[in-house]
Amino acid sequence: MDFNIDLLLIPIAYLIGSISFAVVVSKCMRLPDPHSYGSGNPGATNVLRTGNKTAAVLTLIGDALKGYFAVMLARVILGDESLTSTLSSWVLCGVVIAVFLGHVFPIFHGLKGGKGVATACGILFGINWILGLATLGTWIIVATFMRYSSLAALAAAVFGPIYFVFLFGFQPMGIALVIVCSLLIWRHRSNICNLIHGNESRIGSKKKAS
Repeated sequence: MDFNIDLLLIPIAYLIGSISFAVVVSKCMRLPDPHSYGSGNPGATNVLRTGNKTAAVLTLIGDALKGYFAVMLARVILGDESLTSTLSSWVLCGVVIAVFLGHVFPIFHGLKGGKGVATACGILFGINWILGLATLGTWIIVATFMRYSSLAALAAAVFGPIYFVFLFGFQPMGIALVIVCSLLIWRHRSNICNLIHGNESRIGSKKKAS
């Protein structure tokens, strides 16, 4: 496929990422805007603070699927060489970064997006299911024993790129994942401060809006 056409996958991925399922699901289920309570973060963990588990699950699934869909769409169009061909791999890297940026800075929602945990998970599964499963397992283990969603996300963000290197060696996609995971950690900077000072909310707790 022509190189210029391939590049269109990057802005398309950004638009896909810009769909905030926390906002969409909340509107459909007549729940408050997720920006208006709790942490103010439009993500599954904050939506769960409404007490509506169905809405939280739908948000989680939607945000994960958009990351997965954007990557898989690109892989189908670019072909099997998208993880090995130099040109195609860099385009796929752009798609990975773009869909994540779309979630964090969504054009459809005033650039006020989520922290990207579910979307990053979907991206990893789109790249390789073993990579996704290993990183998700890290999140589940930390979340189960420590009961902090943010701490689990930080651990997964650190280990995700490491798992990729173990599985595939040093490739351009590794750089893209480092960028994505660094942004994810940056988005959790307030959570890091709360963890240090012992003020971070545990999974399932209700946090009053500040």
